[in-house]
Amino acid sequence: MEIDGRDESLVNPELDSNETKLHNSLRQKNWDETITKDSWMVFKVMAEFVDGYEKLAKIGPCVSIFGSARLKPESKYYNMAVEIAEKITKIGFGIITGGGPGIMEAGNKGAFNAKGKSIGLNIDLPFEQHFNPYINRSYSMNFDYFFVRKVMFVKYSQGFIVMPGGFGTLDELTEAITLIQTNKIGRFPIVLVGSEFWSGLLDWFKATLLKEDMIAENDLDLYRVVDSADEAVAHIKAFYDKYSVNVNF
Repeated sequence: MEIDGRDESLVNPELDSNETKLHNSLRQKNWDETITKDSWMVFKVMAEFVDGYEKLAKIGPCVSIFGSARLKPESKYYNMAVEIAEKITKIGFGIITGGGPGIMEAGNKGAFNAKGKSIGLNIDLPFEQHFNPYINRSYSMNFDYFFVRKVMFVKYSQGFIVMPGGFGTLDELTEAITLIQTNKIGRFPIVLVGSEFWSGLLDWFKATLLKEDMIAENDLDLYRVVDSADEAVAHIKAFYDKYSVNVNF
């Protein structure tokens, strides 16, 4: 396709890449392609699971912190995430993040400052993502597949702090809520930080999902909304005190 007489792929290389992916997904694959690519991908997925399980099996009680990779150190939410991570570390939990910049960096920085376990589960992306410098080397991991990475977030966490973020953060939030709602994992605390940021989504939960009977009234109790680091930590600590979790030092 041409735009003003120019090849569209030269004007927008990303569009060309997307077009290529679309065409490949629609094209009938021959047997050799299926065996050499699709089938062997199973072993790559298995390798990521095995590596993750082996590295994280003995990390002890942890809290996952989710949030935007795009927030800068001057952001109030970045600084709040640092404070939350420091305080959670001091009451005995390790910190798990996505290992990249923004809120992820803030979470790892807080754990690092408090001399606690700082775990980073990075994902290979063409932009944004890179390891931040506050991760313990022995707990630094890199993933190709989002779904494998999400399993690690959930399997090895006893709580979730959800800072403001975009699609990735929403994906991680709804994954945790769904697994608790369906009794696939224990009812660990989910803390949403920033009532102003989350209000639109939470209002939609009530006005649309609940009204249309797509969720139950008690599903709205699966998360807590807070506006300060102390409130976030207090909610996690209440879980810690109730179940006498062994501290992660």
